[in-house]
Amino acid sequence: MDMVMETDRLPKIGETLLGETIDYYVGGKGANQAVAASRVGAEVSLIGKIGNDTFGSKVYKHLENEQVDVSAVTYEENIFTGVASIFKLKEDNAIVVLPGANMLLTDIDSELNEKINTGDVLLTQLEIPVDTVKRSLQLAKNKGATTILNPAPYTEKVIEMLPFVDIITPNETEFEGLLGHDITEAGQFEKDMLEWSKANATQLIVTRGGSGISYTTDNDVITIPAEQVKIVDTTGAGDTFNGILAACLAEGLTISEAITLSGKGATLSITKLGAQTGMPTMSEIEHF
Repeated sequence: MDMVMETDRLPKIGETLLGETIDYYVGGKGANQAVAASRVGAEVSLIGKIGNDTFGSKVYKHLENEQVDVSAVTYEENIFTGVASIFKLKEDNAIVVLPGANMLLTDIDSELNEKINTGDVLLTQLEIPVDTVKRSLQLAKNKGATTILNPAPYTEKVIEMLPFVDIITPNETEFEGLLGHDITEAGQFEKDMLEWSKANATQLIVTRGGSGISYTTDNDVITIPAEQVKIVDTTGAGDTFNGILAACLAEGLTISEAITLSGKGATLSITKLGAQTGMPTMSEIEHF
């Protein structure tokens, strides 16, 4: 559950401030991505954990309303549902994430074996235990599924997972983590993308905010420029991109078609407040 508090500035240590408003949104990268995929028509199953508390029941009902299969989302006793406290300033934000029940998602073998089949797409991220992510990628790969890893929040253990990852979708900062160094020279970004892609048997897609989306082909890097829209809230734009990407690939679209539609969907999502409230349907994307 995202708790978004608006304030002019952050408090200093020991200081109490009066804020302006608070809004509650269902969030978390996995839930965001599941909703984004469902909104564009994919059949989506989410594997996860929530606490047996008020936020947990609200999250569960919300995901059901979004047509997400939550039969593998389980309640845990004596722990809270994951929470993000988001301090929204005029030009930026600061976030504290408390994972709660998410960190108890450790044994997913039976759920994954039941849900995933050859030709399906597994999409995962790193707001759950890293070992669980690695195990899920291995299982899905063995069952003939396409595997997508959104490596956020980034950890060096991502390198160990690459043999089981078909597509990886870092942002610019996360890509520098994959490289092991910062990119400072103008024009170096695309060269590093191509070199990394050739050294790893993984499709590389880098989301670059205002610079658009770059992805590798056999011998080149293609960049789709960002489209200019009125930005209201960028929260969840990356999750929107990943969810739509997975949905498009599950429907059999080519990687270039899927990236194009996903980019437009992510652009649409930042024109509304909230991570999930701005996620578009396929008809909205096609109209855009």
